[in-house]
Amino acid sequence: MPIAAERNGLDAFVLGGRFSIRHDGKSYVGQLTWRHDGARDELLLSSPFGQGLAEIVSDTGGARLTSSDGRSQTAASADELLQSALAYPLSLSQLLGWLRGWSPADGKIARDALGRPLHLSHEDWRIDYDYDSDDPQALPGRLFVEREGGFTLRLRIDEWQQLPGGTSSDATR
Repeated sequence: MPIAAERNGLDAFVLGGRFSIRHDGKSYVGQLTWRHDGARDELLLSSPFGQGLAEIVSDTGGARLTSSDGRSQTAASADELLQSALAYPLSLSQLLGWLRGWSPADGKIARDALGRPLHLSHEDWRIDYDYDSDDPQALPGRLFVEREGGFTLRLRIDEWQQLPGGTSSDATR
């Protein structure tokens, strides 16, 4: 049974959902499963019908992308890998912070009446949040990310699970 995840304790989690990306005149849709546990991330991208397309695994030793045809590509970090392999300007570390509703010192954040993030602006990024619950600690059910110049990410989060313990060793189970 999933553990209810709350924003203040979001250190180790599994997120499942659907995404759409628009970039450089192309559109992509699919499903994702993201397991984040400390310095380790495992991101599985699948087609809308569930066929695995790519897996990205990263930790302090670097990052590896494995495509559905078995080819691998490595980089020093997941952020570098996303940029070099997919040419996406979005970094996994930024997305992690935005999911948590954390605003960088030079960012601007607007909150709803319950104190939850509603709109976040940072550099040339705009992030909008939508929630499925009225709980003040609720995590977003939808994230709308736009960057000046044409990158758009729509993320529909179907499931949040907070991992017990939150240690990197648990991520390999």
